[in-house]
Amino acid sequence: MRALYVVTHPEATHHVDGLVGGWSDSVLTERGRVQAEAVAVRLRELVPADAAVQLWSSDLRRATQTAEIVGRPFDAVPLLRAGLREKSYGEAEGRPQAWLDERFVPPPVTGDRLAHHEGIAGSETRGQLGVRAYAALAEIRARPVQHQIVVTHGFTLTMLVAAWIGMPLRSTGRVSFGATSGGLTILEEDDHFHNRSVVRLDDTAHLRDL
Repeated sequence: MRALYVVTHPEATHHVDGLVGGWSDSVLTERGRVQAEAVAVRLRELVPADAAVQLWSSDLRRATQTAEIVGRPFDAVPLLRAGLREKSYGEAEGRPQAWLDERFVPPPVTGDRLAHHEGIAGSETRGQLGVRAYAALAEIRARPVQHQIVVTHGFTLTMLVAAWIGMPLRSTGRVSFGATSGGLTILEEDDHFHNRSVVRLDDTAHLRDL
């Protein structure tokens, strides 16, 4: 069985400050670090003691800080990839969320939702995020390692799960999987039929008492 453990980074400063995240380089809060430690403990419980582990991460600081913490029990150094970043919100990044909300153009009910531009200069479309997230997962899957940990962001998680189950990119205009800060998603592929499954989606049991 091949397993992919996808971690959405825990609480970061942009969350508590009410700012737009995206590609802005916010960092983990103290609570976020505690949450990352809890993720690390849970991963150590899930991964067999003698298993080799490969660690991947978005190159944004809140993700790399998470990866450094969750990688310690495995002596794993994260492989950083920009393809695992959150969706870019262009000139809205680092501004108050209300600034973005006032200017945001929601996607149409019908039509090409992947190419829809949300009205924010420099921002990515959903389709652009999907292209790089799908490419990132393809690179990760190309490595013959049974246990891989991936640290990413909430919106990107949706695209990684969609790519894992083989959903065509053109069909992801409406797909959305909930993501909690510090949540853990477990994806598996069996060695016989090579079926891919979503074993757990956004599991937060390890955060319950924090």
